[in-house]
Amino acid sequence: MNSAPVPLRYVPTLTEVIEPVSLSLASVLAFSPSAPQVDACADAQELIVQRVLQRIDGLLAQRLQQAVDRLIQEHSQALAPRLREEVTLVVREAVAQAFEQEMASFAEQP
Repeated sequence: MNSAPVPLRYVPTLTEVIEPVSLSLASVLAFSPSAPQVDACADAQELIVQRVLQRIDGLLAQRLQQAVDRLIQEHSQALAPRLREEVTLVVREAVAQAFEQEMASFAEQP
């Protein structure tokens, strides 16, 4: 029995292994392969990454706060009419119930 299926004639097959090329800031900045320059470039790359992450963190915190504030305000404005209706209904029911109880206690007195 054949362990691997034979691909059809029109299916492209990979016949050559290609290694991915990795370009980093250190490899771009390095002009010669000397070790001190590579270390300095790696340190510079790490410093740049840390600074970018700090800026991103600050910007994200600010923008997320603005987005949350905007959404809360939009939802509050949308909920305001419904809240007014609900509060009005609850107050009317509470007043009516209290009035009925007072009238009942007044009627029970001789």
